Amino acid sequence: MQLFILLLCVATPNRLKADGYFPSDVKPPAIAREMRGVWVASVGNIDWPSTNALTTAQQKAELMMLMDRALELRLNTIMLQVRPACDALYPSALEPWSEYLTGTMGKAPEPYYDPLAFAIEQAHRRGLELHAWFNPYRARHLQARSPVSANHISRTHPDWVRHYGKELWVDPGEKAASQHSLRVVMDVVQRYDIDGVHFDDYFYPYPEHDRQGKDIEFPDESSWRKFGAGQGLSREDWRRQNVDEFVRQVAQSIKAAKPWVKFGISPFGIWRPGNPPAIRGTDAFEELHADSRKWLAEGWVDYLTPQLYWGINPPQTSFTLLLGWWVQQNPRHRLIAPGLCTSNVGGKWQPEEILSQIRITRGSDGVGGHVHWDMKALLRNPALTKALREQFYTEPALVPTMPWLEHAPAQKPVLHCDGSKGTLRVSWSVGAPEKVQHWVVQTKRDNKWSTQVFPKNESSVDFTRGSPGVIAVTCIDRCGNAGAPVVVEQRQGTK
Repeated sequence: MQLFILLLCVATPNRLKADGYFPSDVKPPAIAREMRGVWVASVGNIDWPSTNALTTAQQKAELMMLMDRALELRLNTIMLQVRPACDALYPSALEPWSEYLTGTMGKAPEPYYDPLAFAIEQAHRRGLELHAWFNPYRARHLQARSPVSANHISRTHPDWVRHYGKELWVDPGEKAASQHSLRVVMDVVQRYDIDGVHFDDYFYPYPEHDRQGKDIEFPDESSWRKFGAGQGLSREDWRRQNVDEFVRQVAQSIKAAKPWVKFGISPFGIWRPGNPPAIRGTDAFEELHADSRKWLAEGWVDYLTPQLYWGINPPQTSFTLLLGWWVQQNPRHRLIAPGLCTSNVGGKWQPEEILSQIRITRGSDGVGGHVHWDMKALLRNPALTKALREQFYTEPALVPTMPWLEHAPAQKPVLHCDGSKGTLRVSWSVGAPEKVQHWVVQTKRDNKWSTQVFPKNESSVDFTRGSPGVIAVTCIDRCGNAGAPVVVEQRQGTK
């Protein structure tokens, strides 16, 4: 049928010469694969919304501007913070509206809209993945200014919440509290068409210090007595067990509901000082009770984005040494895409530091991309973004495949070529469009290939500046798997 359609386009006398395409055995180049991500933080109005005083129209316009910028740079993944501190940037029956939207906790946007649904729609319209970023345990940020609403966790379940420093935290040792955080995550997974769930480095809080500089103990005595003291574990091991169990449950619950939804974590970049030997710094294993190496080794995460927010030198926090160490901790070959402190550019770093770090990721076996902290850094550094677009992101890329999700070829499309209206229109279709995530269109002109990535809801492209010699269209499914391309070639003498 496919061959018949293509030949029909050529055989019809009134067709333009540009219709002269026939099935071809030319093989297009491999599709580039690299996670090119960026964090878009809502807490403290860091990235979006830029203030809590924007109207609904202004919020939408600003978010579309950020998405357009990501598309222009040829990024492919947005980590959007949707739960900064037991609040929500979407309508939730479990938690109040975030104050970072309207200035008042519990107050919905006016005119009403669903920011997360809008963000997903806008991301997918541009062929971007949208990963919903949650803080699982933070209950109130030090920059919060709004009065606490009646349906906030500190009011509904004060027995789960601990005052620590200038913030409020949900106690990970309270089993019901962890189940609440799990319900929050799964509510979003089940109701929204997200591509991933993302956590950052906040589990147990970073240590606060007294006036003598000593660490202040996290106040979890009550949960320790109820759930931990009789297990034969130290309190530190019990705390790590609490976090481990939560991470495991989140991973299993996501895959049970929607196997294609990715789960990623961006832990503090140093697992423990001395790993590798030259490294010095915060002990996330001991102080945050975050055994991120275990999550990677057990395969609970689909991708890990260790926050390697240091320069290539000095060796005590070397980006290169730490990246190499993380790669060695990955027996299940999960995706590793380090977090880059792009926000340092224009201050302590020149653009070349980030560019060099990207070169290192690309030259390191076992590394599948990188993520920029944060979006505003890509808005205010034109020299950096010019170099990224012209030297590093010259072609679009897809997120690397994750064969443990589902490793079966996607569908092969049927291709149609039509030049009857003065322009070559190439359109495509498959039998099960609900399984499609992206289309990749590759064209060859003058022995040079170029690539375009289209969102799932687009099914055609017009060529107005002359017809390419070869056209290849590939279907990409929800798990990132590519199908066999359908390739057509213009017959000699028909131009």
